[in-house]
Amino acid sequence: MPEPYIRIAVAADEDGLALLDRATWSTLHAVSPPPEPPFFDERHLPQDYLVAEADERIVGYIRLGRPTPLASNVHVLQIQGLAVRDEARGQGVGRALIRAAVEEARRRGARRLSLRVLGHNAPARALYESEGFAVEGVQPEEFLLDGAYVDDVLMGRML
Repeated sequence: MPEPYIRIAVAADEDGLALLDRATWSTLHAVSPPPEPPFFDERHLPQDYLVAEADERIVGYIRLGRPTPLASNVHVLQIQGLAVRDEARGQGVGRALIRAAVEEARRRGARRLSLRVLGHNAPARALYESEGFAVEGVQPEEFLLDGAYVDDVLMGRML
């Protein structure tokens, strides 16, 4: 697979992103039920997403958002979703999206980037750590997924 091209999403990406979201949904990384259309809504706008394309096809996305609506928290952005097609995993797409999110957060004036990841998602945690994110807190057994209690791990990095 060629190196992915990363860009900000546009409204025309909705169907492709919705398809990717449904195809990659798993309790390994999701605490909410499987996604339903629409992909974009008043809380999740196209400009909140960076899209990875390879061979003119969407192979991944990452979503940036504000962790709170508070003015005192405006300097922080949060990764609020990351998905990579199964066939594109292990080829640097997730890493490229994280790096693009760091640059986009800087461009938007953020001083800090945070995220939440499930404790049992070891591959994602390792990827985030390799990109400079550190564990800043753990909420033990925060979620009950597939009959097992799972920790919510808070990670972040300064920009």
